[in-house]
Amino acid sequence: MKSIIIGTAGHIDHGKTALVRALTGIDADRLPEEKRRGITIDIGFADLDLGDVQIGFVDVPGHERFVKNMLAGAHGIDAVALVIAADEGVMPQTREHFDICRLLSVRQGLVVITKRDLVDQDLLELVQAETQDLLKASFLEAAPIVAVSSRSGEGIEELKQTLREVACEIPARPSEFVTRLPIDRSFTMRGFGAVVTGTLIAGEIGEGDELEMLPHRHRVRVRGVQVHGTSVPRAVAGQRTAINLGGVDAANVERGMTLAPPGTLRPTQTIDASVQLLADAPRALRSRQRVRVHIGANEVLARVRVLEGEDQIKPKTEGFAQLRFEAPVVAVIGDRFIIRSYSPARTVGGGEVLDPFAARHRGKDLPAVRDRLQVLSQKDRATQLMTFIAGRDQHGLSRAETAARTGWRNEIINATTEEALASGLVIDAEGMLITREALDALKLAVIEEVTAHHRKEPLSRGLSKEILRERQFANSPAEIFRTVLGQLEDERQLLQEREIVRLREHTRALSGADAQLRDRLESVYRDAALETPTIGEAFARAGISASAQQHGRKILQLLFESGALVRVHGEMFFHRSALDDLTRRLREHASHNSDRSIDVPAFKELAGISRKYAIPLLEYLDRERVTRREGDRRIVL
Repeated sequence: MKSIIIGTAGHIDHGKTALVRALTGIDADRLPEEKRRGITIDIGFADLDLGDVQIGFVDVPGHERFVKNMLAGAHGIDAVALVIAADEGVMPQTREHFDICRLLSVRQGLVVITKRDLVDQDLLELVQAETQDLLKASFLEAAPIVAVSSRSGEGIEELKQTLREVACEIPARPSEFVTRLPIDRSFTMRGFGAVVTGTLIAGEIGEGDELEMLPHRHRVRVRGVQVHGTSVPRAVAGQRTAINLGGVDAANVERGMTLAPPGTLRPTQTIDASVQLLADAPRALRSRQRVRVHIGANEVLARVRVLEGEDQIKPKTEGFAQLRFEAPVVAVIGDRFIIRSYSPARTVGGGEVLDPFAARHRGKDLPAVRDRLQVLSQKDRATQLMTFIAGRDQHGLSRAETAARTGWRNEIINATTEEALASGLVIDAEGMLITREALDALKLAVIEEVTAHHRKEPLSRGLSKEILRERQFANSPAEIFRTVLGQLEDERQLLQEREIVRLREHTRALSGADAQLRDRLESVYRDAALETPTIGEAFARAGISASAQQHGRKILQLLFESGALVRVHGEMFFHRSALDDLTRRLREHASHNSDRSIDVPAFKELAGISRKYAIPLLEYLDRERVTRREGDRRIVL
């Protein structure tokens, strides 16, 4: 059975609630104050089974003081029933509600002229003509107009048939988006706990599902699902849904929160959007203006940053603007919203989210920003994805960030990513998407950085990866860092050697003087054998002055990296030949002992050294698995 949501709209006391009651038998006014005062204050709900179509009604208040409640219910409707009383005709809230529906991009609906029994035919025709003037050049211009009397029942059956026809023309909700339910009501039911309701605008929700309540990212579990008052195993997009939640207290749930699968959507406080102002907006929308924004079932205050050259968007025109919210909201590209003035609260315009995680823009960048937003306003997914990737520059875009910006399901993300990669303009860097242009810029920066290091430190083996990452990849994740180095190595421009990188052609060829210095320093350590000198003593014996010791350390590092010298402990170096000779003598000594053991005194005598050298050497031999310590003795392996 097809399910759709129809929202009522219209001026106060034009009979919206009475109409819903005449159609469904359900009084959508549930609050005691509503019944006492005889007016609708908050949104109400009812359902109508037409056999092959199930219609959920969202009945909204018509009083201007309760427009914010009307907006909480209007966000998820498939079609509108614009209600106009025959005895009053088009009134201020008729126009405001109609404007809201247009700004929310509602595409289908019908007009219901109520209180048919209170007027004669001439007045009815006058109201119909006035209504057609209102609807001219709008989505309801060709919509059916049905006159009814909720009191006598006149026209109600005709209206049901018209509702069925309208419902059949409404396309199924797209299946490309992750589950999302903006919460418009929460309460506690005895024996069940927390219950929330809302219009399921995408996906499905079933008993046992794990969900996340945003913006606070609180995990909850679905204990039960109802649609139109009946328990069901699963609710699908386009249905009014009540959900019994476990893991949360109803007191902690507020209208405007959103349920979604864990880890898919994220809260934001800055969006870029296209904004349209109504023709009767009292003044232009300007930067730094404080406004009320209604998005989903949420109302939140925001500051405007107009991104147009004149720093304003005039009535009856469109433009780009950034909205900086005073509290976090949940939004994805394509979401519609309404803008109302801060005080007095009045609907002045609305718009569409283009970048739900926008950066703050500098004035000189605004032309490029507008070009980017113009591209995002197009509905081509691959183009939108590539624009988001380009906007992340050298940081790249992850799958999780893509989902949060778009609300797309994994299958759509996969297909769109493949399309973007096929263009050759996007690179997959271990799951991070980055433009080829940004990756090439990073590769060039790496080559320049390593080249400069070789020029400055010709005796250095290469540049530390950690230093390179700090200097050139501060705004890039590790995945992109590894991809850049890997590509440069594949292109034979760079070599990675453990913790350093170097140009492939880099060699540490020494000048004649440096070669002689290296030979003298190596000779010092070779001659010292196992009574190795300190670095300062070695430099003195090699003729390296105090002012040249920094250069001497570079030569020492070369000897260490070549394997001629071995670091045994701290700055205690031994020549490789001395250590090899010691190992040979130690194993020869062990061959004459049945248990192949040696203690410290025997080792000192064997090596002809003091305890100052013996202990570091024994610990080195342990590390090299030449010996194994057992108590006070070593076993020669």
